[in-house]
Amino acid sequence: LQVVESGGGLVQPGGSLRLSCAAPGFSLDYYGVGWFRQAPGKERERVSCISSSGGSNRYADSVKGRFTISRDSAGTTVYLQMNSLKPEDTAVYYCRAEIGSVGYDYWGQGTQVTVSS
Repeated sequence: LQVVESGGGLVQPGGSLRLSCAAPGFSLDYYGVGWFRQAPGKERERVSCISSSGGSNRYADSVKGRFTISRDSAGTTVYLQMNSLKPEDTAVYYCRAEIGSVGYDYWGQGTQVTVSS
C-alpha cells in the first residue's frame, strides 16, 4: 500500500487549504487514518484522525474549530480541510493509514504547508 498526500502549498495567514490522502488502487475504508505534522526542529505531532467507519474524529487542541477531517463516499480519499491558517501551522503534513489489529501501518512522504504573508 502506497499512501500519497497532496494539496500542500503556500498560503497567507487566515487562508485555507485542503489536503488529500489517497492510496492509489486501494480503498482506505478499513483503515484508521491520521494526519500528522512536523515543523523544523520540532517533533512530529498528530493533528487529526478518523476511524475506519468515519464515525469518530479527533483533533489536536491547536487545530480544533479550524481543521476538519473527512472521508469521501467512495472510500478512496481522506481529506483535511484547514481554515483560518496561522504561521504556526507551517509544517510538513503526513498521512498515516493503519489497521492496528493486523499490524498494517503506512506513511506517506509528506506535503509542505507554508503559512506566510
